[in-house]
Amino acid sequence: MTKKIYVGNLSFDATEDQVRELFNEFGDIQSLAMINDRDTGRFRGFAFVEMEDSAANAAIKALNGKELDGRELNVNEARPREDRPAGGGGGYRSGGSGGGGNRSGGSGGGNRRSDYGNRDRGSRNNW
Repeated sequence: MTKKIYVGNLSFDATEDQVRELFNEFGDIQSLAMINDRDTGRFRGFAFVEMEDSAANAAIKALNGKELDGRELNVNEARPREDRPAGGGGGYRSGGSGGGGNRSGGSGGGNRRSDYGNRDRGSRNNW
């Protein structure tokens, strides 16, 4: 059985080789994903590492709080997407009202003005 590990607070200059080197001493890495911003392509400062359960647990215990490039790492078991809080600040696909993501599904913003939607389409209220 494998476990996915979240590795946060990495330097924006961190490389895949650096992350591999950190985790290799605990066991074989099944997968490693360095997360880049979809708009700019720049590294976002976090990664996901997948390892066998016991190796993952050892890595989490040893690396959480460890300093790398002057930054204290945040290393823990990754949570599935559905366990993360919905809505809120700054996500790309915020589903709540407000919240401020680029693709907010809630109220506030956008060019689609529903109050004028039927104008000039044979509705009763042509202003």
